[in-house]
Amino acid sequence: MKKEVVAMLLAGGQGSRLYALTSHVAKPAVPFGGKYRIIDFPLSNCVNSGIDTVGVLTQYRPLELNSYLGNGQPWDLDRADGGVHILPPYMREGDQGTWYKGTANAIYQNIGFLDLYDPEYVVILSGDHIYKMDYTHMIDLHKKTGAACTISVLEVTMEEATRFGIMNVDEHDRIYEFEEKPAHPKSNLASMGIYVFTWSKLRQYLIDDEADPGSSNDFGKNIIPNMLAAGELLTAYRFHGYWKDVGTIDSLWDANMDMLAPHNSIDLHDPEWPIYARSPIKPPHATGPHAKISHSLVTGGGQIDGTVENSVLFHSVVVEEGARVQYSILMPGAVVKAGADVSYAIVAENAVIEANAHVGSAPDDSPDWGIAVVAGGVTIGAGATVAPRAMIREDVKGGEQA
Repeated sequence: MKKEVVAMLLAGGQGSRLYALTSHVAKPAVPFGGKYRIIDFPLSNCVNSGIDTVGVLTQYRPLELNSYLGNGQPWDLDRADGGVHILPPYMREGDQGTWYKGTANAIYQNIGFLDLYDPEYVVILSGDHIYKMDYTHMIDLHKKTGAACTISVLEVTMEEATRFGIMNVDEHDRIYEFEEKPAHPKSNLASMGIYVFTWSKLRQYLIDDEADPGSSNDFGKNIIPNMLAAGELLTAYRFHGYWKDVGTIDSLWDANMDMLAPHNSIDLHDPEWPIYARSPIKPPHATGPHAKISHSLVTGGGQIDGTVENSVLFHSVVVEEGARVQYSILMPGAVVKAGADVSYAIVAENAVIEANAHVGSAPDDSPDWGIAVVAGGVTIGAGATVAPRAMIREDVKGGEQA
């Protein structure tokens, strides 16, 4: 069953910076863009790049993610030879078993899986990025240079560079130094957390790293620096296109709003590079006689009788007559009842905003302003008020302020 390339998709993160949105689901399973989940993007990139064997490493609250992935059919990964494999931590003979301790340890624990396919190259991906990328170009560069590791990088501003792992390169884009969130960056080439490794090289570095009791078992903190210290050839692959790490509330909201831009560079309508998803069977969305919808994404199964502006609405959303939703994200099954106002907010799955309640507000100069978030299944009572930046995990009674 030898494969030239196998992809390993790290999808076990807790997503703690998404707060209420990941209290019940893993970050890669968070809904995105009206009909997708975050994990749809790297999975679709694999299929569109001709990679037909993908290991998905799960850990935190995997139930919904596992159910969503199923046998991989929506992404054409339901194959007997390859396909999608869900890889949770497991107990080994003579071992008590451990959770994945870091990104490198997660791959180390699945050396047996990779050895089944004996790949020439392993592509390491993250399950919490929104982007479209043809991995074959990166793999071709890796082959051409004979590198042990190729790292995808994106040019950012020097101010932003302090928030990323930065790759310092020579005139041939060979990496000679890696700096994690440097206070005074020397370059603006930010690591995207996308790697191509020659498997025979990576395999030994994983084994050696696991034997180091002081290691964090992390690619950025350990494997990459160890390779550089050993004189291995590491090459930067420059990516030009839309890419966003949606690991925070603000970045998730921004990325959804980007979908509304008339010429956004991710272009979900591109027939040459479709983004596949497991879409529920729902009737077309319906609009009432008094509905007003402008500059918004509205998905099937919804009933819109109120006003929706500059917003992203997932399937089965209800906006009653007299309700107003603007610059907001309503995830599957969210309900906004008559007279309610939702502004600059994220309302998670099956949450209910009762009549005349107010969630969030337009931006102001206050340092306390931010996107308001209502967790899945929560009810905001009639006439209640949810302040900007609030993270609501429990029901709010009618008339209260939260």
